[in-house]
Order: sequence, then C-alpha cells, then structure tokens
Amino acid sequence: MIDVTVIGSLHLDIMVKAPRLPQRDETLPGSSWHYKCGGKGGNQAVAAARSGAKTAFGGQTGSDDFGSRLRANLAAAGVDVSHVDTDPDHGSGMSVAISEDAGEYGAVVVSGANLTIDPKAIETRWEKLWHTKVMLLQNEIPEAVSLTAARNAHRNGALVILNAAPARDMSPVFMNLIDVLVVNRVEAKMLSGTDDPDRALSTLHTPRRHVILTRGAEGLSLMTKGGVRTDFPALPVKLVSSHGAGDCFCGTLAARLAAGDDLSFACRFASATAGRFVSRPG
Repeated sequence: MIDVTVIGSLHLDIMVKAPRLPQRDETLPGSSWHYKCGGKGGNQAVAAARSGAKTAFGGQTGSDDFGSRLRANLAAAGVDVSHVDTDPDHGSGMSVAISEDAGEYGAVVVSGANLTIDPKAIETRWEKLWHTKVMLLQNEIPEAVSLTAARNAHRNGALVILNAAPARDMSPVFMNLIDVLVVNRVEAKMLSGTDDPDRALSTLHTPRRHVILTRGAEGLSLMTKGGVRTDFPALPVKLVSSHGAGDCFCGTLAARLAAGDDLSFACRFASATAGRFVSRPG
C-alpha cells in the first residue's frame, strides 16, 4: 500500500531575488534568478518522500520542457510519477516568485494543465492511488478532482488531509470528507471570516475534523475533533526564505501520520522540520 498519495499541482517556479516587492508601475532591479520545481502538490510530495514515506503523485503537466523538469524532480525525490498525466493542448503550470532580502516573498501563478485534469477519467485511471494510508490535497487544482480523490480514498479507509491553500469556497460535500484541515493565518481568516485565531479555530473545527492553524514564527495551533486545543512554539531559527515552508510542513505531517504517529507528535515534528527548512538556502 502507498503511505502518502498527493493529488495536486505542479508548477515550475521562476525565482527572482530582489530587495523588496515592486510597487505598481515600478521596474525594480533584482540580483539573481533561478528555476525551482514547485506547485503545492509537487512540493508536498517531495517533502513526504524525503521524510521516508512511500509517496505517489497524481497530477498533470503539459508536453513541454517544464513538464519534463517537473516529473524528473519528483522521480529524483523517490516519488512514484506513473500517474502524472500529460495534456498536449495546455502548457505546464508555472509561477514567478519574488523573494525579498528579508526572506518573505510574493508570487503570481499560471496554472495551465493543472486545471484540465478530468475528474471522471481519473476515477478508474488513478485507481491505484486510492489505496493509501494518507491522502494529501490542496486547492491549486479543481475541487471536482480533489473530491474524486477524497471520496475514493475515504472509501478505502485513508486519512484525508486538506491544505486549503489558496483559500476558496468549498462545497460541504467535499469538506465533510476532510479529516485534517491545515490553514495559515490568511486562509483561516478567509474561510472563517475572522482574524482572531481562537474564533477561527472554533469556526473551522467540527467533531469530524481536526484543524491546524500555522502562524509562521509564532508556531501553530491544533484543535482536535474533540475540541482540545494545543499550541506549539516554532523552532527558533534565522529566516532565510519562507517560500515553501507550508508545503514542507504538510508533506512531513502526512509522512509522520502515515508512519503511525499521533497528530500532536506529527505536528511538533513537522513544525521543527519546516523551521529547519526556512533557515537554509535552496
């Protein structure tokens, strides 16, 4: 059986280093740029595999050089890419991300082939992926695709994790299949309607769903199905870049849960791993 199945996005990120984000109508000199294989789904699959989980990926690229790079990156990390489809009519997903000297970043994403996955076709074509201990999802692909994955994984007894990034309206049918919801402060506010973390946790939590609210350098908060809240401090590190930190956390969390850790320990372990991740270049 697969430990962690990730259904999600693949983007080739063009990373630009600059002193800050440009203002409107401003041309700002940067200092360097490089390619980086990303997409929340791809990043989380790599993190899960590097954490020791037998990981498989379901997604789609274009028939272009970007797609070849993205598939090769997953395979190099030990991720099963046999269910990464190719859309001959649409380009691979990509993004341009500007990383500030202070370590924060902003990005523009063009989803491309990520948005043309056929939710009806994958029902049978990706059948192998539904036999997994943990199903990890995000919001960079259509909900209909994630709903197909969640429904089939649940049917086979999997734990379903949703990293609700980017935040968007989601159907009650889909949300009722989510066992663990992971959000950051921005996503928690958009989904709950409040920027108060206590109220956001209470609003997003249900007796059927755990909620994890990540807060960067302030750590994270876990609200269990039973309504018990635990706050975890962040690992004290010097920030180099926050780009991909949430994906590192989610992939590691999924791997630890697939290994049999309880949710509290998995949160603590994943938080520490993400802390080390943001303190190192590349």
